Formats: sequence, C-alpha cells, structure tokens
Amino acid sequence: MMAKTPRWFCASLVLGALAGCGNQTQEALARQGLVYCSEGNPESFNPQLGNSGTTIDATAYQLYDRLIDIDAESGAVIPRLAESWQVSGDGRRYTFVLRQGVPFHHTAFFQPGRPFNADDVIFSFARQWDSTHPYHGVSGGDYPFFQSVGLDRLIADIERISDYQVAFVLKHPDASFLANLATDYQVILSAEYAEQLRQQGRPDLIDSQPIGTGPYVFAGYRKDSFIRYHANPHYWDGTVAIDPLVYDITRKSSKRLAKLVTGECDVTSLPVASELDVIADRPELKLQSKPGLNVGFWAFNTERPPLNIPKVRQALALAVDHDSMLQAVYYGTGTKARSLLPSSSWAFDEQAPEPKQDLELARELLAEAGFEKGFDLDIWAMPISRSYNPNARKMAELLQAELAKLNIRVRIVSYDWNSFRRRLARGEHDSVLIGWNSDNTDPDNFFTPVLSCSALASDANRANWCDPAFDALLAQALSTADRELRRKYYLEAQRYLAEQMPVVPIAHSLRFLASQTDVEGMELKAFGAISFVRARRQ
Repeated sequence: MMAKTPRWFCASLVLGALAGCGNQTQEALARQGLVYCSEGNPESFNPQLGNSGTTIDATAYQLYDRLIDIDAESGAVIPRLAESWQVSGDGRRYTFVLRQGVPFHHTAFFQPGRPFNADDVIFSFARQWDSTHPYHGVSGGDYPFFQSVGLDRLIADIERISDYQVAFVLKHPDASFLANLATDYQVILSAEYAEQLRQQGRPDLIDSQPIGTGPYVFAGYRKDSFIRYHANPHYWDGTVAIDPLVYDITRKSSKRLAKLVTGECDVTSLPVASELDVIADRPELKLQSKPGLNVGFWAFNTERPPLNIPKVRQALALAVDHDSMLQAVYYGTGTKARSLLPSSSWAFDEQAPEPKQDLELARELLAEAGFEKGFDLDIWAMPISRSYNPNARKMAELLQAELAKLNIRVRIVSYDWNSFRRRLARGEHDSVLIGWNSDNTDPDNFFTPVLSCSALASDANRANWCDPAFDALLAQALSTADRELRRKYYLEAQRYLAEQMPVVPIAHSLRFLASQTDVEGMELKAFGAISFVRARRQ
C-alpha cells in the first residue's frame, strides 16, 4: 500500500490550487474545509434539468432547498421551506404555508433584495410546467423528472394566495404528489435573480451560476477538475461548519481510492465493491453502508427488432446468471432482484419468483420467435460506477459469455458519461446496463419515471417502452390514497412487467460512503443525493 502523506498537506495543495486563500493560510483552509472525490461533471447546476446521480449529488442538497423533504428513517413527508400544508377533501388542492425570513445566496453576481416568498415557488414550478413561461425553453426546455412522473400534465394551476401562501391545483387526485414534490429535483430557485438575468439578456446563467437558499454558495467550477462552494453565512437552518467544500472530479474509482488513502480527499461515495476491504482495513478511514432503495437492470430498446418481441426479451432474461453477477460485480453487496421494487417496499410482490438462469428454455423461446440462429446485439455499459451497478463493464462481459451460448453475438459499447447519456436519450442503443436510485419511498417512483409513456417522452425511459395497459395500472394506483388498493394495482403492474420484460431487474445493492475518521455528520440515506449540510470535523 502506498505511503501515507500528511492529510493537511495534501488537502492544502488541493484547496490552494483551486482558489486563492486570501488572509487565511492553506493549512487553516484544509482543516476547516472538506474535499469530496466525485466521479464526474454535473450536467448543469440545476437538478431540475437532469436525472443523473452525479448532477444531483453536486447540487440538490448543497445549493438548494425544497418545499418539503422525506425523512430518511421514517419515510414521512416533513417541512422545509413550507412550514405546513393542507389537502382538500377531494385531493385536488394542496395549500402550502411558507417559511418566512429565508434569504437567498449573496454572491458577486447577485445580491437579493428580498427573502424567499411565494413568487419563487411559482417561478420554480411554472418554469417546468408552463410551456409559454419565458424560462421554460432556457437550457433546452427538458425537465426529465417533472415530465417523467407527469407533473406537467397533473398540475392545473398554481395560485399565489399571499406572499407566504401558495396553492397547487391538480386536474385529478394523485397519491404520489407530495412525495414527488419532496424529491431532489424540485428545488426552489430565485424569481428575483431570474428577472435580473432576463433584463441582462443572459437567462441561461440561472443554471450555470446558481442561486438558491441552501447551505453552500457557488464559488467556481472547472470541467473535469473541481467544483468549489463556500459556506452560506446566512443559511436559515443553522451554522454550516465546513468551508470551503470542494468537489475533486476524479473519474476512475481506483484514483478516488488512492486520493482517499493519501488524504487528498476526505470523503468519497460509490467505492467499487472490490475496494471495500481496502477501506475497511485502514484505521484512518471509515465505511458506512445501508441497504439502498435502488435497482440495477438491463434495459432493452423495445423499438429495435428483435427486441420489440416479448419472447426474445424473455429469452435474454433467462440467459442472465444472477449468481455470477452478485459474486463478480457486487462482491456480496447486492441481492437478487425479483422485481424493480426492492423487498423493503410496501408494494413488493412477495410471490415473485427468484430469477434463475435457464438456457434451454431461452433457446426454445428464441426458436419460437424465429431466432434459433441468434443475432447481433449491442450492450451499452455505463463508464462510471453507481451504487446500483458497481461495474457495468464486467456485467456486460459476463452477459457476453452467456449469450454466446445462444449464438447471440454481443458487442460491448461505452462512451464518456455525458456522451453516453446523450446517445441513450437519442435511442442509439440496443440494450443498456443501467439502473435507478429511488428519489423517495413511494413505490410509484420505481415505475412511472422508469417505464411509463411519460418517461419515454422525457428521455428517462431507457427501454423506450410505452404500454397503455401498464400506464393504466399506474394511473389506478395513483387515483386512490388507500394503500391496500394501491398495492393491488402495483402487484398487477409487477406481474405484467415480468411477462413483457422491457427490463431485466438484476440486483438491489447496498449504498456506501467512505471518509476520513475525523469527518462527522455525513448522513448516508437509502435514497436521494449526498448532503454535506451537517458535515463537520472532530
């Protein structure tokens, strides 16, 4: 193992290289600040515009707040910028009472003239919801999560009742509405800042020079190198102990591990499963783990022959050796996925069979579909490690070997992460090894954003699968607040997916967070983005 370099020295080099230190010494910065090893560049600094974990981790909890949040332990909806809310008897009107006196960030490029109020809520949601809004088309006009869960079609109106009261009027009841408002994507932006930028003729800057109410203030970004934040001295929810917070963008997991060991990084998420023993064996490091609300899956582009044939998709699913996957990819940190839903969900189908490889039955199904001689198939493998799939390349190689037994000739495809996502959105893939980290505890979050027709329209549906019968089951589940009735519809949905097989659920995995032992207050959740709001040094 490499020699240990004094961590204050390494950290001071990183922090000093990224920005001037003013009157503070580099060593003082190193002791007060924190360096987080991140795996890639954010798509933007507004989580409304993307659905990658990299973007969410870099922005959602550092820069912004939401009206409401999900309690990580109980799963209950809790207040944030909204102090309270009421729901009408017919389930179509949600009235929020807003927190008063919450300041927006003060920066060199924006000085707020007022605190947060109803205008900011209306702007933040109207931008996504109203196609005629002057900011709707800024940065492309795509709001993947908002559109994939159908909020653009669900909301009928957003009413300003007073400076500190706002109401959402829905076209019909939706049992997942509060949970969807509490996701990492539904952040609150500054309407005042938006108007300033519009008058300056630079509305695009709202997504690259961000302003929020969160614990950290944007200070700088260099692609493929770093993001730098400062503690927000005016943060409404307590003192922020870490200053500065630096994201050290390091693509390779092995390099992130090396930087953690030498002290150049204080925290890293997404360690590869094969690295866990190295971290656990070092006394200066600590490793947190928690079962994640996630699923890694193999998605078929159902618009491409022969993957548009259910029997072909069923045959490919039967070729998967889940046991080998768990051993070679997850290193014992995952469990076989019997459904998209993890077993901890209240809507999980307890009757779902455990997946088993059956090459003989796979051959029969291929013959029935007219492909007994096989075919050529591309499998796209993510270039980065995610909690739901620590090593997509290795998984693709395992599939390649198994599918060769069925005369299916596999080509493994990969690109850099941002190119990979752009090409996926254009539907260039045959199939892809990817997955989903849940944004909240509602079971709908595993279905509507991943496989609904609305998710197809927002480029979030990697199977390019749109099935009215499936969407009808989801709509029925959302039309009632009765949990048992909702569960009935979700059970039907899971069984329908097992027949149609647009995706093959592979595994649910643990989430990991590795850090130096003197870093405290890092909350590892089963779902959602990383947060440094309570981080501190001992």
